[in-house]
Amino acid sequence: MTLRHHRYTKEAIGSVTPEAELVLAARHGSEHAIRELIRRLNPRLFRVARGIVSSDAEAEEIVQETYLAAFSKIESFRGQSRFSTWVTRIALNAARTHCRRDRSAEEYDTVSETNTPQVLELFPNQSELPEAALGRAQLRGLLENSVACLPSELRLPFLLREVEGMTISEISDELELNKVTVKTRLFRARRRLRSALENSVSGGFDAIFPFDGQRCARMADRVILSLRENKFI
Repeated sequence: MTLRHHRYTKEAIGSVTPEAELVLAARHGSEHAIRELIRRLNPRLFRVARGIVSSDAEAEEIVQETYLAAFSKIESFRGQSRFSTWVTRIALNAARTHCRRDRSAEEYDTVSETNTPQVLELFPNQSELPEAALGRAQLRGLLENSVACLPSELRLPFLLREVEGMTISEISDELELNKVTVKTRLFRARRRLRSALENSVSGGFDAIFPFDGQRCARMADRVILSLRENKFI
């Protein structure tokens, strides 16, 4: 085994490997690097997509589409920004395209359906007491339903700020909005949620719209399979 290939083995790539090194390994077709990048990016991309579209299934489809676009065209990434930022923009564009496509289809659809927000399956800490797990599940269900009911122009900035911890400036850059608009939308989102939840919420926003555990692993498996079929790795 050459030194170059040794650098891209499973043992050489882990949670502390810098993003730039993972991207370099992914350029050389390293499955382990691609899986690690997917693991790191899944929570943000899912929440970004879910901030725009109206269901978990649509968001998951957009995330997979984003990965396929990014890794099949990784040579076009010039490193002028972080890889995670580049992929996030791909996800934003994919989600917006999806919504435009849906709106066009609705013009010919005479059937109206009510979208019911879904509560994601849980992957609780095995050491957590049943009562605590139930309380956490109930809180997350309440949060997810309330956030899902926000209009997308309020939901996305809220998720980026409260869940992803992005600054006003970062959100402004990502969404191509001025800072005043971002602040206004965050204020409106919080006011609506406060009205819906009253005094039930005190932190805990990091629990909503997760994308980890088995779902994260399945996403990586699907992306790797598609990349192999198309001979990108």
